[in-house]
Amino acid sequence: MTNETLEKYDLDHASIVAWLREEDPARLAELWARADAVRKAHVGDAVHLRGLIEISNHCARECGYCGLRAGNRDLERYRMPEDEIIACAHDAKTYQYGTVVLQSGEDYGITAEWMASVIRRIKTETGLAVTLSLGERADEELALWREAGANRYLLRFETSDPDLYRLIHPPLKGRPERSRIEMLRTLQSLGYEAGSGVMVGIPGQTYETLARDIETFRGLDLDMIGIGPYISHPATPLGEGAWRRPIDEHDQAPNTELMTYKAVALTRLACPEANIPSTTALATINTAQGRELGLMRGANIVMPNLTPVKYRALYEIYPAKACINETSGECRTCLTARIRSIGREIGQGPGERKRRSDA
Repeated sequence: MTNETLEKYDLDHASIVAWLREEDPARLAELWARADAVRKAHVGDAVHLRGLIEISNHCARECGYCGLRAGNRDLERYRMPEDEIIACAHDAKTYQYGTVVLQSGEDYGITAEWMASVIRRIKTETGLAVTLSLGERADEELALWREAGANRYLLRFETSDPDLYRLIHPPLKGRPERSRIEMLRTLQSLGYEAGSGVMVGIPGQTYETLARDIETFRGLDLDMIGIGPYISHPATPLGEGAWRRPIDEHDQAPNTELMTYKAVALTRLACPEANIPSTTALATINTAQGRELGLMRGANIVMPNLTPVKYRALYEIYPAKACINETSGECRTCLTARIRSIGREIGQGPGERKRRSDA
């Protein structure tokens, strides 16, 4: 974005922090309206549905908040067979989704060659856009998957504070530590649409840190940005309260629904062209209308779950996720009705980022 655009939306660092701290409902109504207007002007009224397939809950990492962490011995692990993944992709085609999202823990049992084969089959048999969310992988693997036809890659940097990041996301023994920011730049250089995101309200995350997160989105010129409230799994160091980063309680950004909406709205103003989902985590903390409010405050993407029900409860990043027992057909029907209830339309096609330079 240009400085002129930033000034138009009053988004210098101090103003972002001030908005994050804002509690006046009338002032926040102005923020919601501004974010919704910018969303409409830049990405339109279409809400694109991207079918999520949680292909594996194996993970080599020991992240301090995630139920998939390698140290969780109580979790039954699975990897979906290739034919089951392809069947889910065909469901997505039937439902007229433009994209499938293949997501897993950082599972090195998923080989580069096997994943490339899956991508090729999805592209050949359905023609859908393919988004990958498989954690930190080697550059040559990323290049292979791009050559196989993958269109997008999601990799959350979680927080722009390097010390807080190391605390919640310890390095993997035996593998070189990678900067997720640098990996996102590599993805862009390979021709992927690059997506990232953060959690709102991580213990130790300040308002200043969250403002820097939003500025980092802008600096990276991301195509997709996911923002959800911090929710820890109880069987994790953070969930058990084993450690906390000492900061002044008045500086701690809360992991509330309201704070998440603020971050979504401000991200829309900072990154007008980006695709921003209204996340499952929002729907989890407000089952009645969390997704709708996210869409009314800057978001334009929803990710209905295509994962077979027998696997969904096992993909337990955090407990009690929304829609965990719905079939993929029920999920589609529900989300379609919710989107139309707020006067929005269902997007057609892959829903790639539309840049102003493309117009």
